[in-house]
Amino acid sequence: MLLERQAQLEHLGSLLAEAARGHGHVAALVGEAGAGKSALVEAFIGAGSDGTRILRSACEDLSIPDPLGPLYDLAREAQWAMPQAIDVRQGQKLPVFSDALEVFETRTQPTLLVIEDLHWADDATLDFVRFLGRRIANTHILLLLTARTDRSEGQMRVRRALGEIPAGSVARIDVPLLSERAVLSLAAAAGRDGDAIYRASAGNAFFVTELLSAENETALPLSVREAVLARAERLSTGARAMLDAVSVFPRRADAWALTGLCGVASAGQLAECVSNGLLDDLGDAYAFRHEIARRAIEAMLTTSHRREFNQRALSALRERNGIATARLVHHAVEAHNLDTVRELAPVAAREASRVGAHRDAAGYYEVALRQADSLAAQDRAGLYEQYAFECHLIGRIDEAIKAQEHAGALHRALGDVLREGDSLRWLSRFSYLVGDRQAADLFGAQAVTLLETAPAGPELAMAYSNLSQLAMLAERLDETLSLGATAIRLAEELDRPDIVCHALNNVGAAEQWVDPNSGRLRLARSLEIALAQNFQEHAARAFTNCACSGMNQLDYSQAQSFLDRGIDYCVENDLATWRDYMRGVRAQLLLRHGRWDEAAAEAVEVLAGNHAAALVRYPALVALSRLRVRRGDPSAELLLAEMKQFLEKGTELQRLLPYAAVIAEQAWLGDADKDEALRLIGLAEGLSPTRAVFAELAGWRQLLAPDIDPGDASGMAAPYRMLLAGDWRGAAAVWAELDAPYERALALAQADEAAQRTALEILEALGARPVASHVRDIMRQNGVIHIARGPRRTTRANSAGLTQRQMEVLQLIERGLSNKRIAEHLAISPKTVDHHVSAVLGKLDAVSRGEATAAARDSGLI
Repeated sequence: MLLERQAQLEHLGSLLAEAARGHGHVAALVGEAGAGKSALVEAFIGAGSDGTRILRSACEDLSIPDPLGPLYDLAREAQWAMPQAIDVRQGQKLPVFSDALEVFETRTQPTLLVIEDLHWADDATLDFVRFLGRRIANTHILLLLTARTDRSEGQMRVRRALGEIPAGSVARIDVPLLSERAVLSLAAAAGRDGDAIYRASAGNAFFVTELLSAENETALPLSVREAVLARAERLSTGARAMLDAVSVFPRRADAWALTGLCGVASAGQLAECVSNGLLDDLGDAYAFRHEIARRAIEAMLTTSHRREFNQRALSALRERNGIATARLVHHAVEAHNLDTVRELAPVAAREASRVGAHRDAAGYYEVALRQADSLAAQDRAGLYEQYAFECHLIGRIDEAIKAQEHAGALHRALGDVLREGDSLRWLSRFSYLVGDRQAADLFGAQAVTLLETAPAGPELAMAYSNLSQLAMLAERLDETLSLGATAIRLAEELDRPDIVCHALNNVGAAEQWVDPNSGRLRLARSLEIALAQNFQEHAARAFTNCACSGMNQLDYSQAQSFLDRGIDYCVENDLATWRDYMRGVRAQLLLRHGRWDEAAAEAVEVLAGNHAAALVRYPALVALSRLRVRRGDPSAELLLAEMKQFLEKGTELQRLLPYAAVIAEQAWLGDADKDEALRLIGLAEGLSPTRAVFAELAGWRQLLAPDIDPGDASGMAAPYRMLLAGDWRGAAAVWAELDAPYERALALAQADEAAQRTALEILEALGARPVASHVRDIMRQNGVIHIARGPRRTTRANSAGLTQRQMEVLQLIERGLSNKRIAEHLAISPKTVDHHVSAVLGKLDAVSRGEATAAARDSGLI
């Protein structure tokens, strides 16, 4: 009987009942290792599973995860030939996942899918969880997951995956430690000292179980590991050797594998391990009762014994068909069998990449490269290239550059002009992604120069398209169109739709400024080819450029549509780089629509990511820096400093434009040098290929220096053109129709008194207090009287009952500072800060710092 788990069982029961009615859910049982998550799963299945189809799986603690391993387990239980389905779908994940959904959704009965230990999952499995979670609401499926609550990278990835499922479709169910009362009850039933057991275990269910079984009641083990080892010491010599053999198998050891490992496996030895509570007999396999116990036993193996057992396991598994390559690589690495690692790690990498598990593919290539010294130079170069490609897909661009440099050097030594030229082209791309425009241009030109010395082939076509892309990104339109046309012509002759797709994207993105309709058609064609041919990165890039084109043309509904579709596509295909870039663009769109808190949350999440490349961060930097300038947050300076770094390695117009706009806005507010702002605007004007590109900066220049001739406004979007012509009323109306409140307020601020008062209302509602204050100054200079002051900070604080010191603490909480940092900032003790934070949460009726910040924003406190 499980103690203190009734609430969790009832919650799961209600979710299963909902699934039976066609309202599926994801349920995530979360708790620390040993808290009893698996026991809770067993109890739930045993208590109320009549009429429910149950399919079970678990992730394994392999050195590198087995791509889609849990889905293969579920498929076997459902008698679905998943390997054949993957072949039919040519490795495309989404069609395979759709097939899986059809298999699991019977509509005649509820289906319970169980995936345990999700913190060890590969990326493709997490993609499946996201895929199913986003579609589960209208199914008869309950997806039951277990995961740990530690701060490991795996757990953080689980958290992100669950966060990308609609909130109404996922239920997080905590599995807490046992209370002292529960431990005392269990101890009393066993006739043991409950106080001592609780002190030692702190309520960890697995540890409690081990302590209750300890033979020595007077000297309790100090850790779970000690408790497991003490239990293992009771075994006979033969049973202990069998236990050691089982310990090298993550998750479970099949009976046939143990026969191959130890000869004829002694039923008596295995039974002894089971009777002593160390192994579970699963019928056709044996497994430790908990991964903690397996690791404790495995850690006691000497290096030679560990390698010997893993080599025997590897030999046994290789004699069997259908064993996942990932499992073979795991045992080969543990056995230090370098020949097998060299043979199978690249195979595992290709298999992982095929199903979109790019992080795991990079891991396997990394393993292969550690043992690649004895390979031929050409083979090593190939491994480096493949590793570089996988790294760039998951945002590890610095590692991609190093690997590609190794590959290029090997090709150069071999005299392979085509592959050396292609390496240079990839280095151009990777350099651009880390914000080094000068290196990108240099490598791109070198690639074309070298490849033009060889017969024209796909490498040269792609090199032309790469230069076309670089020209497009710098807004050099004629060069973009010329090089793009050359790339398309050569790619079509070579029947390379991937290169055609890439070049069409460049040309379409450039044409938006000279022929928007043609540009849209070319971008749409590029996206169509990418989706039809499963060119995942090309598709992500097409979604991005379609969305950015919509933003530039002020077609915000089009931008929103492409961003939503594109981000979903990247989430489901594990394309983190493009996903985060588009999320930054979405933050800009949210800012434009006046949804500033949502914009900040989106941008901060991108910037807080550990692996986001410099270029990927830029759209989020733009959104957050603009927001913080408008709110008067001094932390905007750090963001602007990072944005400025992009201009130090080659001035690219699409980076200069937003940076100059933020500096101009600061200068207008009196917080930046006006002359420097005008210099940046002039520089951007000189680089702009059309007046349409320069439209926003023309508006800022008019605010900063009204005496300067605004120049030709033809081709600019309507609201910018209207403002330059003095038609503030028309501009404000257009911005209102576009649902852009801040831009509307800026237009109104340049008008008469009534319009300026409306502008103040909008700015106060948005929380743009420095901007509102500046508009008041303008009104006073124009002789306007009786101007509403806006709520004073003390007034806002008193409305919530906050003291001035508590207001200071609230401001620092909003900036994300920890209690320790707040104490340092205010020169008070951490204990005093604790009291202030508790008071702030209580007065705002909030249960967390994030909730307090949100409540403070809603009430206008910050």
